[in-house]
Amino acid sequence: MHHDSPVAPLLESAARGTESAWQKIVERYTPLVVSVCHGHGIRGPDADDVGGSVWLRLVANLAGIREPEALPGWLRTTTRHECLTLLRHRSRQIPTDTELGGAETDSELDTALIGAERRAAARAAFAQLPERDRQLLAMLFADPPKPYREISVTLGIPVGAIGPTRARCLARARRTPAIAALLADHHASLIEQGAA
Repeated sequence: MHHDSPVAPLLESAARGTESAWQKIVERYTPLVVSVCHGHGIRGPDADDVGGSVWLRLVANLAGIREPEALPGWLRTTTRHECLTLLRHRSRQIPTDTELGGAETDSELDTALIGAERRAAARAAFAQLPERDRQLLAMLFADPPKPYREISVTLGIPVGAIGPTRARCLARARRTPAIAALLADHHASLIEQGAA
């Protein structure tokens, strides 16, 4: 279903407590939330739970949304986060005898979940870096990467300083909470594997 009306007035009305505005927002964006859930292999009651969590988060953050037209991106990111939380919780549950038949699928799910967590951590770390670091890393990790001469001209960094500057940017990224937590989890799992 395509909606041409702007979302800003709906958000303003919903923030003031207008039930009909809230219902229109939910109606308009439920297909988006459901599609993100399906993309993570989450369906049925679990998708309903994720959707409920997403709508609760939106209610809690209605007043803080500064760019109403960015709502679909906010919903997509929040839904993805809730899906990963659900999948992470699932992976910590002890399977029953009837669930043991799908070990290959669980392994694939674990791999996908780890990849998704790493990508989310990288995006979070990137967002926390200073603008100049983000510009440099975006140019270095573009596909294909920008040539050092172009980076030098664009950012005003001597060609010989790009490598050391990149190392400092990556060191700052490793110190961000998202990457630090990911590295700590990885280190703990290595220790656990070594003890096994």
